[in-house]
Amino acid sequence: MSLVATLVSTPTAPAVDTDLVRRASDALGVSGTTTVLSPGLAADIRFSGQDTSSAAAELRSVVGQAPVDVFVQPESGRRKRLLIADMDSTMIRQECIDELAAELGLKDRISAITERAMRGEIEFEPALRERVALLKGLPVSAIDTVLSERIQLMPGGRTLVQTMKANGAYCALVSGGFTHFTKVVANMIGFDENQANTLLEDTGLLTGEVREPILGKEAKRARLEYLVADRGLSLEETLAVGDGANDLAMIERAGAGVAYRAKPAVAEAADFRIDHGDLTALLYLQGYAEHDFVLS
Repeated sequence: MSLVATLVSTPTAPAVDTDLVRRASDALGVSGTTTVLSPGLAADIRFSGQDTSSAAAELRSVVGQAPVDVFVQPESGRRKRLLIADMDSTMIRQECIDELAAELGLKDRISAITERAMRGEIEFEPALRERVALLKGLPVSAIDTVLSERIQLMPGGRTLVQTMKANGAYCALVSGGFTHFTKVVANMIGFDENQANTLLEDTGLLTGEVREPILGKEAKRARLEYLVADRGLSLEETLAVGDGANDLAMIERAGAGVAYRAKPAVAEAADFRIDHGDLTALLYLQGYAEHDFVLS
């Protein structure tokens, strides 16, 4: 089987230099079969004769403490035709519900519940109901304040989506967060669709309730499967990315499931993990070079 190993560095500290690529190639027993995807940031090494898990372990040993992510996969089928992505702490830097809680002085209390839910220590749905209940009475106008003053896009996200769309992929934002945020974030990044939970409101105030049924782990998986069937794809042509336990079902179901700076249980279950790179690492994973990127 023809395999490809991809080394991707954090953009702020380029570490995929000639020496690292040479040492990685030596570890895989190959020479002269490397492709620089971005100088200092990303490179492909093509090889055969090893299984992906042992090759990845060998390369991580070579990388050591350098800020470099390692991906190993069959070369065939790298390019994906469907991206399904989480929003909070994946496509944006923040957890939206925690930032809403800050408007009430409850961020520490609510973020502690969020962290446990994302780690899979408590079930997502009751944890969401508990947190939303604490937002009762918050003016709906506070959502616009949070959007304008607190929410930041994750680096590389717009380039990821625009590049995949330019190459024929469909991109879906599917969040356990809230539609007030996903519709804005999806528009900013360029997703084809977005789905999330709906906060209920009355006379300009949040009621402390969320519309049922809650979009959680199984709903994310179901949306992935629906889009695969609706667009006539195979699961092998899909890429799912997220960071929390409520992303596990779609990550495990997708052809390429990626844990992005994720909680330990998610990183352990995913096909690939990104601990250092930004979201453009998902393009290098698919074999895109920097000159292929769509910047807009």
